[in-house]
Amino acid sequence: MASKGSPSGRNSASTWTTAQNKMFEKAIAIYDKDTPTRWQNVAAMVGGKSPDEVKRHYEILLDDLNCIEAGQVPFPNYKSSSSSNGEASGGGNSGNWGDKENRKFMLMKLQ
Repeated sequence: MASKGSPSGRNSASTWTTAQNKMFEKAIAIYDKDTPTRWQNVAAMVGGKSPDEVKRHYEILLDDLNCIEAGQVPFPNYKSSSSSNGEASGGGNSGNWGDKENRKFMLMKLQ
């Protein structure tokens, strides 16, 4: 998520734990852009964050994804092995998605 060292170069105003980030991801998948009280609901699910903090966290995430999509941030060179169909898979596990699938999934979640 967007924190120290984020691709956009901006730091979140507050520190986010791994658990809070996981809850944030779940919450934005549940409460989409058409939910009138989206940020209040997301903040309640995350815990310890205000609606303004979770909204800003989301905006930073969108900025980071836009930078990645625009090619402004290089993708890490993950070690991968080939699966039986010749496609690369993360860590030799054919159930893992590649970078392209991860980007599509994150963009779908954020809409």
